[in-house]
Amino acid sequence: MPPAPFPPSSRYASVEVATYTAPNGRVHPYLRRRFCPDPDRLVQIGTHTVVEGDRLDRIAAAAIGDPTQFWQLADANRAVRPEELTERIGRRLRITLPEGFGGGLGA
Repeated sequence: MPPAPFPPSSRYASVEVATYTAPNGRVHPYLRRRFCPDPDRLVQIGTHTVVEGDRLDRIAAAAIGDPTQFWQLADANRAVRPEELTERIGRRLRITLPEGFGGGLGA
């Protein structure tokens, strides 16, 4: 199956589309599961210390240049619930490149 029809900047860009054929013959496309990368293998490009009023989209816009890339912050910091990243003032967040970008172990 070809990769999912998402833009290259999407966290789902490399996730394959699979299909399930129901007993009645109807075909249902679905995305295969996306596994989050090991944050220790991602190339770190900076940090951010959470302050009152921080939002992931704003942090992503400032650190990465695109507010829709907030998911990179979740991947980099092992967040199951992205909103947990800004719940504690003073928390230090890792800013990383997405999996497969940069040198070192993240390549």
